[in-house]
Amino acid sequence: MKFKNKLLQGTLIKRYKRFFIDIKYQNKRIIAHCPNSGSMMGLLKEGNQVWFSKTDDPKRKLKYTLQIVSINKSLVGTNTHLTNKIVLEALKNKKIEDLNKFNNIKNKVKFSDNTRFDFLITNKKEKCYLEVKNVTLVRKKGIAEFPDSITSRGTKHLIELINAKKKGYKAYILYLIQRDDCKNFKIASDIDKIYKNSFDMALKSGVKMLCYDCKLNNEEIIINNQIYYDKRL
Repeated sequence: MKFKNKLLQGTLIKRYKRFFIDIKYQNKRIIAHCPNSGSMMGLLKEGNQVWFSKTDDPKRKLKYTLQIVSINKSLVGTNTHLTNKIVLEALKNKKIEDLNKFNNIKNKVKFSDNTRFDFLITNKKEKCYLEVKNVTLVRKKGIAEFPDSITSRGTKHLIELINAKKKGYKAYILYLIQRDDCKNFKIASDIDKIYKNSFDMALKSGVKMLCYDCKLNNEEIIINNQIYYDKRL
């Protein structure tokens, strides 16, 4: 997924009110939109290098949007609004081996009165619901974790994937790590025990889990390598 324009580079000052972030850019302090509802744990140290986009849309209150943070010489994609775009591109280009048999792709499909899944992917024989989660958290070198804060919405999606499986659909959850410095993936049970319990229940119910990392720079973000879940971690 290519950015519309090459990103601008600045220095992180602080995040506040959840969706606002101050950036030092060309010796000026600017305010940018922070499109990430999670805690962004481990990414918000003052002085970190950041990359952000600029829009010319006159309807936008904030012209700038945070896209990437540099931490320990690794780049981390922080815009959760891009997650589905990255996965959609990968699905179309057959970059996700387990899902290559599905040829038809629909976005944001209603499953129940309270739930929409990110994708419904189908072929002539099977229908599959796919939910995608963005991952940025690393607390121990080489190990990506999800979630970085309590996520009741994430738990609801796991329960609904179980329900989809019971109704005869294929069901997958894909964790997209927007960084390339991880070798393994785990669920952060100490952050959200309920989510971990629901995750374990989903796997036992036949919901399939996939995890991929990303290659990213100031021009594009693309799916890279498959990362494996290690329940021993």
